Amino acid sequence: DISPLLKDPVAFKALIDLLEDHVRASFPKIDFIVGLDSRGFLIGTPLAQRLGIGFVPVRKKGKLPGATESISYSLEYGKAELEIQSDAVEPGQKVVIVDDLLATGGTMCAASELLKRLKAEILECLVIIELKALKGSEKLNSIPFYSLLQYD
Repeated sequence: DISPLLKDPVAFKALIDLLEDHVRASFPKIDFIVGLDSRGFLIGTPLAQRLGIGFVPVRKKGKLPGATESISYSLEYGKAELEIQSDAVEPGQKVVIVDDLLATGGTMCAASELLKRLKAEILECLVIIELKALKGSEKLNSIPFYSLLQYD
């Protein structure tokens, strides 16, 4: 739960500072931060602004206007669908996907697949918290992955 972090402006600024430092040090050229619905929006938009780049949302089905790419995926408790606008990213553009938490990896994996369909270059999947025992990062295969905090 990142709610206490969001309530504390000093802690939240420190979080965005850490993420900004990591992304700047790791990737000299990046086009977009892609945030996952919905907590990824809370982290991704200030990070994108700090980096001076755009933000692209990946949303639950039916929330985005215009033409979209959609993917259905399994969750531990059922199925879900994610969408991205078809023109959100051009082929070859470099992106970092951001969310608050990586558990089983289903949502992050689905979002990565959407971006691959648009022919984006995924530089990294980035989260605040990783639940290592659930092995979600293994689903990402060869996509680089980074988490600030890890819990077994």
